Amino acid sequence: MQGVGFRPFVYGLATELALTGWVRNDGDGVYVEVEGPKRHLSSFAERVVRDAPTRARIQHSSLTWSEAEGFETFEIRHSDGHAPPTVVVLADGATCDACMAEVRDPNDRRYRYPFTNCTDCGPRFTIVKGLPYDRPLTTMAGFAFCDDCRREYEDPLDRRFHAQPNACPVCGPHVELWDAEGNAVAKRNEAIHQAGQALREGKILAAKGIGGFHLMVDAANESAVARLRRRKLREEKPLAIMAGDLDQARAICTVSDDAAALLASPESPIALMRRRDDADVAPSVAPGNPRLGVMLPSSAFHHLLLEAAGRPLVATSGNRSDEPICTSNEQALADLADIADVFLVHDRPIARHVDDSVVLVDDSETRPVRRARGYAPLPVNLGRELPTILAVGGHLKNTIALAVGSNVFLSQHIGDLDTPRARDAFENVIRDFLDMYEVTPELLVHDLHPDYASTAWVERLSRADERPTWAEALADIPRLAVQHHHAHLAACLAEHGVDGPALGVSWDGTGYGDDGTIWGGEFLLGVASGYARVASLRPFRLPGGEAAVKEPRRTALALALDAIGERAFDTAAGTTFNASERTLIASMLAKGVNAPVTTSAGRLFDGVAALLDIRQTVSFEGQAPMELEAVADPEERGTYPFPLVTDEGERPVLDWRPLVEALLEDRTGGTSIAVVSARFHESLAEGIARVVDQVEAETVALSGGCFLNARLLRRTRERLEAAGRRVLVHREVPPGDGGISLGQVAVAAAHLASREER
Repeated sequence: MQGVGFRPFVYGLATELALTGWVRNDGDGVYVEVEGPKRHLSSFAERVVRDAPTRARIQHSSLTWSEAEGFETFEIRHSDGHAPPTVVVLADGATCDACMAEVRDPNDRRYRYPFTNCTDCGPRFTIVKGLPYDRPLTTMAGFAFCDDCRREYEDPLDRRFHAQPNACPVCGPHVELWDAEGNAVAKRNEAIHQAGQALREGKILAAKGIGGFHLMVDAANESAVARLRRRKLREEKPLAIMAGDLDQARAICTVSDDAAALLASPESPIALMRRRDDADVAPSVAPGNPRLGVMLPSSAFHHLLLEAAGRPLVATSGNRSDEPICTSNEQALADLADIADVFLVHDRPIARHVDDSVVLVDDSETRPVRRARGYAPLPVNLGRELPTILAVGGHLKNTIALAVGSNVFLSQHIGDLDTPRARDAFENVIRDFLDMYEVTPELLVHDLHPDYASTAWVERLSRADERPTWAEALADIPRLAVQHHHAHLAACLAEHGVDGPALGVSWDGTGYGDDGTIWGGEFLLGVASGYARVASLRPFRLPGGEAAVKEPRRTALALALDAIGERAFDTAAGTTFNASERTLIASMLAKGVNAPVTTSAGRLFDGVAALLDIRQTVSFEGQAPMELEAVADPEERGTYPFPLVTDEGERPVLDWRPLVEALLEDRTGGTSIAVVSARFHESLAEGIARVVDQVEAETVALSGGCFLNARLLRRTRERLEAAGRRVLVHREVPPGDGGISLGQVAVAAAHLASREER
């Protein structure tokens, strides 16, 4: 891995042991040649792996003995740019304590300098333009070193030796504060001071960070937060908060020791934690949500801004809803001028957009929700050589994956591919990865769904009039379609290095099934090379198709009609429709017109949330299940009947009808929503355990977006582990669609391997 100070570490170790020779970065790793007494060489070989820098990840090392050449010194040689670039590019890292001490020291030459960094911290992935990772191939190439910075850069014993983003106030980037017309109103430290003042006055600030812009307001100012929501057209989806330090984070959330370590780590993600009852946070930040997403400053730039503001700030992606975040000053001014009041910009170019990562903290456990800054493009190493495979992911929460050698390099979060700009960003990331690693894939992998934008992009490659000019080499490459929930299973197995077989419980909102219906509550027994669908939720219809995703009340009425007949019209969801609407929906369901069949667990959550009158319509994906989980009584352990039966096709299904009928009876009898919600969650966990028992699976992989539900995951795993099952859950990639590109690669690699064996 380049950019972690490995060469100066090797230099120091060789000097300590009085060894001579050299160290050099190549495109595929680090090469070292040392000579001296054999016992010293053996010590070097052991310690170079054992004592490596904390951010280094040594995936493989090899040792060869040869005749001494008579080196007189030990030196760090220039990179060899001719080797194939398979080395791991480091993700961006939060500013380290040593650098922040300099930023806060009035006697230091970097006092209050926003772009202070060293080999232990600072931007990497967002500034690199090519490999090997050297300054001329970064966006810092345009900033010539001053004498002091060059001395640091060239001194192997300095912690800034070959720190490619190294800079200072004399030679590095600088900040400016712009008004909404793009006029500079302040520069350098004064710009940050005035930006903080603007935030205290309730203004909206667009601030250029490491991987793109944030839109920021005072997190305690309800008027400012509401105005940001109106301008950005983001009605209710929770907004992230940036706290200045752990004390500020602890004032608004319950921060465990593990969560504190995560917040202060080089990855510095947004951590979803329980909010305190007395948190001074505007209600509009995360309405109806018991959790807040909190992060600490990831750069000296952000530290100085938070200090100037003097309070926690909302820090949401600097974009229009459903668009990629802005990365250039000019783009931000054009796109955000009617949202932001002022702009805090700088002149260091951003090579690629990277959002903030999001991690869910539940008790002492963490699970990735969105994998981006701090984590991307770090790979998952599968421990064996793979063909070069490009996987383009799904449609929602898109990421792409590229297999090179034994590594599967995962892109940053790209997002939903609903808009032209989002699809352009998707294509740019693909081009970026192929250019960076200088490879042409042997196989292109996409989701089975024919209407996903990622699938459509692969299909367009065969049409010369629609194919991008840069993608000519991809035109005739073989393609493979991978079923969505199989990819979820394969991703979880790949992450754990398990070949299988395992029972994959793949529960989410939508996935195109082998039978042409919408799957989403699946039990797949298999491995990366194949699977059998051994059980599912009982199918039901979605009246209005996509309309039911936005209106959970439609799904609720469909579930209730199937479970209790016309009494469904008297439920909380049924009463939201007028007589003609109820008649129309009943007709759609009876005739199967514009009412596709699904087994979706996500839609089951939606429907129950509407039946309990928690949420009849939604403004963002997952809103209804999130609120259903939030109200559940943490102490309740009761369940509803949720039998495993055989459907008409002789496949076992978990029949939700008795469950729906029982929970409606509870509500009619006055049982609280908190208790009913808890019993619903307990019933799902028990139903999963029932299927696992019937299948007699020893290993169970829990994947899909529904397992971001902390209660469902925790209670399911407790049941399964109590029964002696081995339970695999996601730790490196999100359980939702942000992780399926890894699964697509694993399936494709198994497909190619089985084809070669034949």
